[in-house]
Amino acid sequence: MATSNFILIGGGEHARVVLDILLSQKINVHALFDPKYSGKLFGVDQLGAYDPKSFNESLAIVAIGNNLTRKKVSETVSHAFGQVAHESVLLSPFASVGIGSVIFHGAIVQANTIIGEHVIVNTGAKIDHDCTIEDFAHVAPGAILCGTVKVGEGTLIGAGATVIPGIKIGKWAVIGAGSVVTKSVPDYAVVVGVPAKVLRFHDQGDD
Repeated sequence: MATSNFILIGGGEHARVVLDILLSQKINVHALFDPKYSGKLFGVDQLGAYDPKSFNESLAIVAIGNNLTRKKVSETVSHAFGQVAHESVLLSPFASVGIGSVIFHGAIVQANTIIGEHVIVNTGAKIDHDCTIEDFAHVAPGAILCGTVKVGEGTLIGAGATVIPGIKIGKWAVIGAGSVVTKSVPDYAVVVGVPAKVLRFHDQGDD
C-alpha cells in the first residue's frame, strides 16, 4: 500500500511499530514529529512538534494508538495522508482501506470489507467478509471479527476479542480483551466477558 515518502506524527510505542513497517519495506521516512521526543528513532530524525511546512510532498500517518487523540491530532495535520500495511498482511483486492489507516503484521482482511480512515488493524487481527470498520477505530492484536460485523467510529476491539457474525457495535465503545460479543453493543458502552455484557458507559472524552 505504501509507496511514497512519509512523515509520522507521534513518537511513542505505536509509532515505533509503524516506522518499523515502513523501514522494512525500504520506504523513506523523513521524520517523526512529537514534542516529547528528540534525537533519532531507528535512524530517523525526531524533530519535535509537527511542522506543516516540512516535507510538504510527503504523506503523513498519525502514529498514535489512542483513538480519540489520533482523531484530534489528525484534524490539525495539513499533509495528505497515506496508508501503511505490513507485507505479511492478507488484504483482499475487494476490500477498501481509508486514508491514514495502518494494518499490522499478519492481519487478514477479507472481501467486501470497508475500513475507514485512521483505523488501526493490529497484529494478527482477522476481519472477515462484509465488515465495516468506521474511522478512528482500533482492532487490537488477535481480535476476530466474523462476517458482516459493523464497528462504529472510535471503538476499541480489545486483544483476542471475538465478535460473532452480524453484530453491530456502536461508536466509541470498548470491547474488553478476550470478550465474546454475541449481542449488539450501544454507543459508548464498555463490555467485557464471555458472553460480553455491558459493564458501564463512558463519555467520549474519557477514551
